[in-house]
Amino acid sequence: MEINIFDSGEVPRPKDQIRIEDVSVTPYPDRFRVLVKIRVTPFRDRPNLLLVAHDDDDRIVSELNIIETMHHDMEFTMHIRGVDDPAGAYALVAELFYETRNPPQDQKIKGFVIPKADEER
Repeated sequence: MEINIFDSGEVPRPKDQIRIEDVSVTPYPDRFRVLVKIRVTPFRDRPNLLLVAHDDDDRIVSELNIIETMHHDMEFTMHIRGVDDPAGAYALVAELFYETRNPPQDQKIKGFVIPKADEER
């Protein structure tokens, strides 16, 4: 008897085939946090990820290290730090790597906007 623990379309791949498949960023209503959803290729060997949010002046406002994740479909809350008012344009840089991140195995950049306090989303 064979028990399949993976979706048939999601067969774990070897390390050299792992990529970031999708990244989405959604600001929370408080505007100082963002929900980050990231999906990578299903894997055999657990990858590392580095998520860094930059403001319009390229200052780092949030950073998250994920070491040897066990999941290929992930959600995280990142906090926007070092700003009095978070309204504005940002970029989230997601890097996937194994032993070294210079250069990363894969990278995605996702822009997002945090609205002003009085604006509807």
